[in-house]
Amino acid sequence: MNELNLKNKVAVITGGAGIICSEMARSLAAQGVKTVILDLNKEAAIKVADQIEKEFKTPSIGLSANVLDKASIEAAKKEIINKFGTINILVNGAGGNSPAATTKVDKIEGNEKPEDTFFGLQIEGFDKVFDLNFKGTLLPSMVFGAEMVSKKSGVIINISSMNSYRPLTRIAAYSAAKAAVNNFTQWLAVHFSKTGVRVNAIAPGFLLTNQNRFLLTDEKTGEMTARGKKIINSTPMERYCVPEELTGTLLYLVSDLSKAVTGIIIPVDGGFSAYSGV
Repeated sequence: MNELNLKNKVAVITGGAGIICSEMARSLAAQGVKTVILDLNKEAAIKVADQIEKEFKTPSIGLSANVLDKASIEAAKKEIINKFGTINILVNGAGGNSPAATTKVDKIEGNEKPEDTFFGLQIEGFDKVFDLNFKGTLLPSMVFGAEMVSKKSGVIINISSMNSYRPLTRIAAYSAAKAAVNNFTQWLAVHFSKTGVRVNAIAPGFLLTNQNRFLLTDEKTGEMTARGKKIINSTPMERYCVPEELTGTLLYLVSDLSKAVTGIIIPVDGGFSAYSGV
């Protein structure tokens, strides 16, 4: 008997070919879950799905979909239903930041170039970041959530960030967009509360990913940058998290162990949110 009661359930993971979400998909497959790796990059999605099938001997498919295009998501949903018959779990993992919505300085001291500060941020960058992180969570929830509500059963997991609680310097758009994801998670949990569909979120702390690796470590020496040192000094465990450390929280939230849990955001952050710096 599978104590998590996940065997043969079907999970869709957006951004599924990325470092964090591919590891989440693997953890689900290890529990007997049939996984759908949904990613803008079809080749990468298929590669992850093939690796999962070989390693865990559970069905997995890789599909291309644009989380900002409802018709694209609907087409993927049709293919998933044809292949697996239903959808039980949605992990909204697609997200990211943009240099156009990132300041070059932490604080205005008075002698900076305006373009390096808040005043140099591009509205197009904000649009891109909000669309990817917020609409990229909203639209898949709308499309796949409809299937879950019709079956009166399902779980949606949104991927937030510790930036949503305590915004980091420089990344104004990303922090605000993830805060919007938190609020939407709570709103949707209440909206779906009588349908049998639960909605929660995971807020990872700091991980080294392809996106941030050379902001936090020096490309030539491998040593921490000044920003990387700030992060480690603000994290009581004094290290970065790794993707595998998110999977226990994921499995708890998608399983029957959390049957009465909805509308929460769980930090997995090495103690960052608990630390005042003193």
